[in-house]
Amino acid sequence: MTGRVYRLRGPDGRDHPSSQPGTLAGHARTGIYGRLDCPAALAAIARGGYVRHRVFFADEPAARAAGFRPCARCLPTEYATWRRQRAVA
Repeated sequence: MTGRVYRLRGPDGRDHPSSQPGTLAGHARTGIYGRLDCPAALAAIARGGYVRHRVFFADEPAARAAGFRPCARCLPTEYATWRRQRAVA
């Protein structure tokens, strides 16, 4: 790889180098992922938190495979679907 190297969390739950930046971010301790511009995440970052446990994903399937759930604030439709599927299981 040439240029900048990004670290993305893969479906296996481990970080891997990538030449492409992630499209989603998550919090490793809460297991929640969302958009990079999520208001809840940006507010936590502004308060001085979150960054230490922030991880990035290439896409939603990778985040879900790594055991993360969608953010209710920035991904409400995906969250509602996740919640419905969880209630059935």
